[in-house]
Amino acid sequence: QVQLVESGGGLVQAGGSLRLSCAASGRTVSRFTIGWLRQAPGKERESVAAISWSGANTYYVDSVKGRFTISRENAKNTVYLQMNSLKPEDTAVYYCAARTVVAGKPWLGEYDYWGQGTQVTVSS
Repeated sequence: QVQLVESGGGLVQAGGSLRLSCAASGRTVSRFTIGWLRQAPGKERESVAAISWSGANTYYVDSVKGRFTISRENAKNTVYLQMNSLKPEDTAVYYCAARTVVAGKPWLGEYDYWGQGTQVTVSS
């Protein structure tokens, strides 16, 4: 089991920045792919970014490429999502999720553990 706690959400004006943090406990985060997903009211949940356990592989949805950066500090059991040039359409609840690393299993896929989410609101 791993517990994930997100922080860093809030209200920001368009063009501003926020850094989300995902702190893991229970098991070392280095054995997991960590992803950030978001869900806006009335919309389906969307995968925003992900990082492999080593940090060598990253994924970004097209709408955030060049604006968001995912990184991890395994020694601190923490993963970050730096969000720059925020837009009103980035408004959503952002969730951190973990996918167990298993030999032969793709590093991207369904997640096994989820945090409670943190609200990000971008005003125009």
